[in-house]
Amino acid sequence: MGQDEKLGHRLAAIMATDVVGYSQSMQSDEAGTLAALSAIRKVTEDEIKQHRGRIANTAGDSVLAEFRSAVDAVNCAIALQQRIGQDKLQVRVGIHTGDIVRKGGELHGTAINIAARLEGVAQPGGIVISAAVRDDVLGKVTAIFTDLGQMLLKNIAEPIRVYSLSPTTTSDRGLGSRAEKILPLPDKPSIAVLPFDDLSANRDQEYFADGVAEEIITALSRMRWLFVIARNSSFAYKGRAVDVKQVGRELGVRYILEGSVRKAGNRLRISGQLIDTPTGAHLWADRFDGGIEDIFSLQDQVTASVVGAIAPKIEQAEIDRATRKPTENLDAYDYYLRGLAGVYRFTKEDNEEALSHFRRAIELDPNFAAAYGMAARCYVQRKAAHWTTDLDRDIAETTLLARRAVDLGRDDAVALCTAGFALADVVNELDDGDALIDLALALNPNLAMAWTFSGWVKISLGKPNLAIERLAHAMRLSPYDPYYFSTRPGMASAHLAAGHYDEALSWAEMSIREKPNLLAACIAAASAAFAGRIEAMHKAMVLVRQNDPQLRLSNLKEVISYLQPAEFARWQEGLRLAGLPE
Repeated sequence: MGQDEKLGHRLAAIMATDVVGYSQSMQSDEAGTLAALSAIRKVTEDEIKQHRGRIANTAGDSVLAEFRSAVDAVNCAIALQQRIGQDKLQVRVGIHTGDIVRKGGELHGTAINIAARLEGVAQPGGIVISAAVRDDVLGKVTAIFTDLGQMLLKNIAEPIRVYSLSPTTTSDRGLGSRAEKILPLPDKPSIAVLPFDDLSANRDQEYFADGVAEEIITALSRMRWLFVIARNSSFAYKGRAVDVKQVGRELGVRYILEGSVRKAGNRLRISGQLIDTPTGAHLWADRFDGGIEDIFSLQDQVTASVVGAIAPKIEQAEIDRATRKPTENLDAYDYYLRGLAGVYRFTKEDNEEALSHFRRAIELDPNFAAAYGMAARCYVQRKAAHWTTDLDRDIAETTLLARRAVDLGRDDAVALCTAGFALADVVNELDDGDALIDLALALNPNLAMAWTFSGWVKISLGKPNLAIERLAHAMRLSPYDPYYFSTRPGMASAHLAAGHYDEALSWAEMSIREKPNLLAACIAAASAAFAGRIEAMHKAMVLVRQNDPQLRLSNLKEVISYLQPAEFARWQEGLRLAGLPE
């Protein structure tokens, strides 16, 4: 017997499990949670025993078990998850194989640490394994493996390639070694639009269902940050009952859009849903109704609405994924996504961090046009929130970033619209900025952000009615946009400029309810004063004073710098009526 064996060293497969949401569930239903936990523990112990494993350590709601083979560990995990299912509590599982050592009756070693870290990145009800386990069990278990890429796990020195694992269904098993043919995910967000089902009674709208899906594919393909499966590949699934998780694996995409068309009399209903393929989670769903007499106009409306709605959902899902990654293992696009997350949080610290992320993305990829544009957008935020300490320097930096974004991104709508807005707002090059945003809209008419920016620039150009149209279209395209706290004050400002004082007050109050801010408070006070709404005026002025006790008519230009002289004079008059001192 070797010295290592005497000391307890050996090679083993380690399975780590943990119950999801245990503490939170205990707060709402202690008795039910304890019963569910007891049932899970019994199932876990039973399956470990059935698969020739041994429980090594337990702590609270977690279990650590060792197996002589990776095959036994994986089969145990699959059986365990199938038996627990979608009960009150769910379990995450991580599996790794490596050297372990027994000391004082407990197991120790890097293999145990890795298994525990893998469990932590698994989805509720999911199984995550290391590449070492995947290589050991490939072809020996009936499972599908999805490559999650390299991950740098906490307290583990080197990055580890990680796979999620899901058991194959009966229908999968006749497909041969499909697990070995799974396409890896691209290095950017990826989507396939499946053919829309024609649910009409006489099936005479199939051409329209196909047309809707094709138009959506074309519109999504204009977004350079998105990897879109071509029509011929996604339409290969036409007329087939599909498992979206399987389709995602076969096409190598993270997101699937599927939908249907139903005709009843002279009415049409079109439904769509966006699905995250690794988890099967529904990220978005909606339906659209219209008349058959204007069928192609309805198709265009559906396309614009669907693309405008799902693009932010995909973007937010990608941001959430990126922010869960360790910062030591990021490429340019991940830094870009982290920057977007900071932009949407709209705090000084997050703005500074976002700018550093965009600059890091540019360092890694000097031709990343959208990163230059979003970096310029950070300076727009700094100006709007009065975070700048050196305006001349910010103007110079914004000019360089925006012009570089334009030079590199002539066919990139995100780069053009962010650069255009920065030039208009920070550098005061209104006409150039307006033209660049219009060019972005020509490239991608479904980009809600560009419609929002266009609305603000139209206000600055003294075109409030056009601004109202642009901002309303932005909100229709993206009804759950995280940047709405910018759009609603824009609508309020445009209505004030157009002399629609009641509407301006209504939009300003909506903005204040969502995110109290000085700009919306000023609009509410001025529009209420013009409309003779005395109570609303006083209420708004309280908020103005709370936000900026030093605000006066004489320094109002520091808050409202985007208006033409005539419109600025209107604001001054409204706020003078509301009681703002000279």
